[in-house]
Amino acid sequence: MITTGRAAAMMSRVLSTAVLAGIPERGVRSIETALGAALSVRVAKLDDDHDPAYLHPGRTVLILLEDVGVTDAAVLPAAALAETLQPELAAPAPVDPAPDPASLEILEEVPIPAREGEQLLERLVVASKGARLVALAERLDHARHLHLTDRSRWATIHAETCEVYLPVAVRTDPTLARRFRRWCDVFEERFLHQRSEQRSGS
Repeated sequence: MITTGRAAAMMSRVLSTAVLAGIPERGVRSIETALGAALSVRVAKLDDDHDPAYLHPGRTVLILLEDVGVTDAAVLPAAALAETLQPELAAPAPVDPAPDPASLEILEEVPIPAREGEQLLERLVVASKGARLVALAERLDHARHLHLTDRSRWATIHAETCEVYLPVAVRTDPTLARRFRRWCDVFEERFLHQRSEQRSGS
């Protein structure tokens, strides 16, 4: 049970946002269980509570709640449990108490890029809207914090995000499409171009 620190503050913020969004109590409890499981792994495995991965599950849920207005009580617990870039931080199954079967079905549909390879775009396109929303929110949060991670990953993840996830966002939700377009442009300009200029000038 998470009772103190930044993880507890994130839990409180997510749950209060869910209540304000009108999600029924059963749905809020489902989010709490899933998010608690996801955050507990990070509390145990990450030494630094300011590591960009530490609060990732909560931020993913908040993107759906605050940016997209998702109130589906099956989608939001799946978003809390999704982890596609750092599988070692994913909550182990089964979560106790188990999430609603509908949440687990959505989570199963969310593709892991390293496993899918060239089939990633196709897998996302044919996924249910709920699974696409989870995959997009989860990737958007990773993208927003990419500049805080190992630089060797920047170009690859930027390319994958803009070539695969952006087109899926355009098909799925206009707000997410705008967020992805802006991130793709800004990250390239601020970080990738800057890095290329530094190399050419050295």
